[in-house]
Amino acid sequence: MRLREALSVLSKSSPYAVSTERDESISAYLDAVKNYLYIETDIESDFKKSLTSLSPSDKKIIFLCGSSGDGKSEILTRYSKAFSKRADFHLDATHSFHPDTSAIDTLNELFEKFEVNNRPLVIGINTGMLGNYSEEGAVENIKYSIKAFLSKEPFDSNHTFLDFESYPKFKLKAEGHSSDFAKALIERITANENNIIRQFYDKESELAKPDKRLCANYKLLSIPEVQDVIIDILFKARLMRDQFLTARALLDFIFNLLTGPNYLFDNLFLGNDNELALKILDFDPANFRSKKLDKFILARSLGLPDIDFEKYLQFISSDLGIRRGQKPESYLRLFYILRKAELGENYHAQFKYDFAERLIDKYSEIWNLHYKYDGDLEIKKRIRHFYRDIVIAAVHKYNNRNAPELEKGQFLISSHNDYQVASDIEISADLVSIQNNNESNASYFTAYLKIGDKPVDLPININLVGLMEKIVEGYRPNKHDKNTVVLLDELIDEIADIAADSNTLLVLKGKQRMKIKYADDEFQVSGCN
Repeated sequence: MRLREALSVLSKSSPYAVSTERDESISAYLDAVKNYLYIETDIESDFKKSLTSLSPSDKKIIFLCGSSGDGKSEILTRYSKAFSKRADFHLDATHSFHPDTSAIDTLNELFEKFEVNNRPLVIGINTGMLGNYSEEGAVENIKYSIKAFLSKEPFDSNHTFLDFESYPKFKLKAEGHSSDFAKALIERITANENNIIRQFYDKESELAKPDKRLCANYKLLSIPEVQDVIIDILFKARLMRDQFLTARALLDFIFNLLTGPNYLFDNLFLGNDNELALKILDFDPANFRSKKLDKFILARSLGLPDIDFEKYLQFISSDLGIRRGQKPESYLRLFYILRKAELGENYHAQFKYDFAERLIDKYSEIWNLHYKYDGDLEIKKRIRHFYRDIVIAAVHKYNNRNAPELEKGQFLISSHNDYQVASDIEISADLVSIQNNNESNASYFTAYLKIGDKPVDLPININLVGLMEKIVEGYRPNKHDKNTVVLLDELIDEIADIAADSNTLLVLKGKQRMKIKYADDEFQVSGCN
């Protein structure tokens, strides 16, 4: 068996992509590779604890729920035989028992049987199907328990919901972001010792006609710093493209990195039919612009001499197996994935700062300030700086984009022909709410504001941080920003409602302005000109 075939178990088109309760072996070698690659996750550990705590007469249900491809069937298949005497298993709740019945009918039948039996039930189910059953199901107590779970409300204590969404593949903490699962999987694929895949790689390398590109890609993936960059990119896709990382998608992604038509650095950014790769296309470092990067592309396009680069080409050819003559854009992609590594004479290191992920670093910094704020004066200062110079400044500019003459602290409420109505509003950071917040979702943090005396919260993701920074610099959002700017629009609507109740309004027309103040049951008008 060749290395490419051994890696085929990673592919989404492989019969190993979805685990089933089969007794026959497809291939002893592929079975061994599949078993070697298996990594126990936190959700599997908790699932195993829930199973072992069951007694055969418990009236309990364990729901293992999530999205397609996250690994439900893999976990259920591993435990269904061993625990079949202790509980009934239903591995896939999207299927029906009979051609003329629906999945909801099957669940009704399953739950009705559970109601009259004295055996626990273990069921694998997509979150979408949970939602469907909460609306259309017939077994009322289970239906209402599911609805309560989905609404994050208390549910029947005899029902356990283990949800993959509660076990995020990425974590963001003070020391940085991480993905234990992705890192562990890539390390297992490339481990130097006791690694069946590396044994196939070693055999491939010794062949008279080895698959040289595949071997070069495996060498690249074996570099720990390259692994870290790949995880950075996946994290970026999670933050900026809202792309969830399922086990099946990740395995197929790595398969395409290694076995795709190009070297790994091109396979990473040129895309294929893998859902992760398609979300990474926009991150292509070949599209980055700086004087140094543009100068490199121009020099390579013109064939200008560069002794240091020639030495580098010789190194990557002999040590990594990368053929000479790649396009300039391909070399930039190579420099990008090697930017954390020390290799050869480090020609690639000169471009490190041109590839810096400034927005991710900024988002991580602000996320961590919110996450760990405990009243510390230095952190308080930095939080206030962010709110004053980014959040409030962006809201003020965006809200007043059609009334640039308004001063700091004045917010446009509405326009009527040539007249504009505005109000003075004080907006500040709500430090008490920030300190009391204990959320830790890497995808967003909550900005807590006080608009006048009213507390208002705003969910902020990385795209909104980037948009607010651009607005402060003078950028005006357009149709391409619609998915992000809607968050600002909701806040603007709330500001308008609060401002409309103010006792003082400003009316403007051109250079004319007047202040209308309501006090002592009468209106006072001033400032007409």
